[in-house]
Amino acid sequence: MKIAICPGSFDPITLGHLDVIRRTAKLFDRVIVVVMKNYYKKDGAFTPAERVELIRRCVADIPGVEVDAYTGLLADYAAEKGAAAVVKGLRAVSDFEAEFQQALANKKLNSELETVFITASAENMFLSSSVVKQICEYGGDISNFVPEVIREDIEKRIRKDV
Repeated sequence: MKIAICPGSFDPITLGHLDVIRRTAKLFDRVIVVVMKNYYKKDGAFTPAERVELIRRCVADIPGVEVDAYTGLLADYAAEKGAAAVVKGLRAVSDFEAEFQQALANKKLNSELETVFITASAENMFLSSSVVKQICEYGGDISNFVPEVIREDIEKRIRKDV
């Protein structure tokens, strides 16, 4: 059984994330979406436990996908789970530089682990959790950016009276 890990901070999960997860599920027998802390980002709008719950609701209809949270090194987590690959979505060339560096570090830490890059769909190339939060905070419509099943949760948490 080939297992893939889809790591991210997912604060919150977007339609771009969900697209990468769905496409990964077509390539691997089992996909673990794992909520991790991004070293370069401050604390998020949602706790890791809340993110796990939001993601579970979004992937409930995708066979072979499970959701978890982890606070250590991705390479160690992948080894614990017996994962063959880490799958990362790329929106632009600028994403590749940082992800490539991380992939090389993970390979040094876990020589059995491969990294697979999936390019974002054209309609999601601009989309990030940060963009969603910014639009939502100022009252913008996020319905085209996040799964409908969690849109209201995001609005309640982030939207400010403007």
